[in-house]
Amino acid sequence: MLTKLTLTEARAGLAARKFSARDLAKAHLDAIDRLNPKLNAYITVVPEQDVLTAADAADARYAAGTARPMEGLPVGVKDLFCTKGIKTTAASKILANFIPPYESTVTARLLDAGSLFVGKTNLDEFAMGSANITSAYGAVLNPWQRKGDEVTALVPGGSSGGSAAAVAAGLALAATGTDTGGSIRQPAAFCGIVGLKPTYGRCSRWGTIAYASSLDQAGPMTRTVADAGLMLEAMAGFDEKDSTCSNRPVPAFAQAVGKSIKGLRVGIPAEYRAPGLSPEISAMWEQGIAWLRDAGCEIVDVSLPHTKYGLATYYIIAPAECSSNLARYDGIRFGERKDAATLDGIYEATRAAGFGEEVRSRILMGTYVLSAGYYDAYYLKAQKVRTLIKRDFVEAFEKVDVLLTPTAPSAAFAQGENMADPVQMYLNDIFTVPASMAGVPALSVPVGLDSKGLPLGLQIIGRHFDEETVLSVGGALEAAAGFAHTPTLHAEAGA
Repeated sequence: MLTKLTLTEARAGLAARKFSARDLAKAHLDAIDRLNPKLNAYITVVPEQDVLTAADAADARYAAGTARPMEGLPVGVKDLFCTKGIKTTAASKILANFIPPYESTVTARLLDAGSLFVGKTNLDEFAMGSANITSAYGAVLNPWQRKGDEVTALVPGGSSGGSAAAVAAGLALAATGTDTGGSIRQPAAFCGIVGLKPTYGRCSRWGTIAYASSLDQAGPMTRTVADAGLMLEAMAGFDEKDSTCSNRPVPAFAQAVGKSIKGLRVGIPAEYRAPGLSPEISAMWEQGIAWLRDAGCEIVDVSLPHTKYGLATYYIIAPAECSSNLARYDGIRFGERKDAATLDGIYEATRAAGFGEEVRSRILMGTYVLSAGYYDAYYLKAQKVRTLIKRDFVEAFEKVDVLLTPTAPSAAFAQGENMADPVQMYLNDIFTVPASMAGVPALSVPVGLDSKGLPLGLQIIGRHFDEETVLSVGGALEAAAGFAHTPTLHAEAGA
């Protein structure tokens, strides 16, 4: 049952020599062989011999008493992080053959902590999507299935859907994700795992392929809140190569889990009780409030009046930044080239063939709002509204320590649903986008199942650089919920 362990359990088992790092790695590689053809969670799998060689080195460190914090633990890496010598595609045809000669700061830190990379996980192309259906390498399947329905394929959420599916199904103990408007938290909720978006600037963005630079933030996707703290310790820290990276010290995040939360004030934003909110989501939210009240928290009603503008503001700022960031993929400087008779022709042919429909759509939106005559009307105004959204959070945190909200407006939906209506797809981020706009940390914790047997998550939002309190509250919520469900398609099924 090695693929059902948490990071913390696996580390303890390795230290006690109950099993070897080679055993652990082999179990996960076998699980990938068995289930990845169906789930499509990985775009690239690291060769078995490379993984096992690294596992043998980890075993030697355990034997010598020099094991590092993540020693020998199999981790999936979202295929947005550049990994030296391992293909990095951003799930796009335009980077189909890109093998970086360097390592991103986040993955370098995980390697330095002893992690074993087993593969590069699938995602929405260039992290643009909420369902992991826009990848050039095919859609990812959620390992959960509706009760009594083994036919309907469900989405895992996006854009970090491959990472979420891999962790939920036992194809990795944990995985990296990136969150621009909810891309860690929403798929974590859809797949019944824990997902943490740290404060903007807590983790370096260097070597991570950019979508929207003022929003992108790397974070851990794990099975427990304590695991999220452990992994964040390895990922976080100052990096002089990223001018937006904070030089604050990295706390012992994992130790925050289990601390008493008695006396903490928990805010309930009135604006998140949106019309049309699923009764099951609403009931789970009320249950979460009751659990935290029972743990000694004070429940306080708060207002975030500019929340209603969050989604519209996000879909101006993010596409604008994506338009700028993706301009470099022209077939000359970066990306696969399509030849044509003229330079303009090369640009047009390369980008038409290399980018998928969703990416082209967002580039066009972004180029439009940045164009002469529209910059002030759209982009500049959106930046002003973003300031107001951030101010709402700052003012709320003068009254409360954390906020509690739903993570997503629904459980996982079927592949093909909502695709005809892009606005409906964008609404999947309605509860996660405001925290991203404000740059504050937010954690999704699985707390129960809906009537169809699918996981539901609640979101804890905290002050800037106060991940410790977020993790403490998340740990208490996790303990109260006792979520121990596993998806239908798990590595041990059929093993």
